[in-house]
Amino acid sequence: MEKSVLSDYIDACEFLKETEKEIKKLEGKRRIVQDKVKGSNPEWPYEERSFALGGVVETDEDSDRLRHERRLREIQREAAEELKLRVEEWMINIPFRMQRIIKYKFFNRLSWDEVAVLLKAKSGESIRKEFENFMKQ
Repeated sequence: MEKSVLSDYIDACEFLKETEKEIKKLEGKRRIVQDKVKGSNPEWPYEERSFALGGVVETDEDSDRLRHERRLREIQREAAEELKLRVEEWMINIPFRMQRIIKYKFFNRLSWDEVAVLLKAKSGESIRKEFENFMKQ
């Protein structure tokens, strides 16, 4: 596993959240129409009344475009989920100390010095070197 994949993992997680919002936004892009009509009260006394009507109008073109955009977002989401799963499977198989280093540095975006404090290490530089040596293996 390369260091760049860890950064991609963060982006993939964020991308998943953003994609879900975009899909919901696409579904909300329907055109709503409203109108009023006059008619009779259905029961006695039969007097003239005004009724409000409303609904969603979609042309075939709008519907096709929406379906296409939604499918693209689904494909992007699946790719991001696949990357996320690969990184999580890899993380299970590495030492716990390295899992903590990666979690603090890449997932929580802490500095090397902040990671060193959490791990009770001498310095951020020693943690960075430990990480780099691990990644070379």
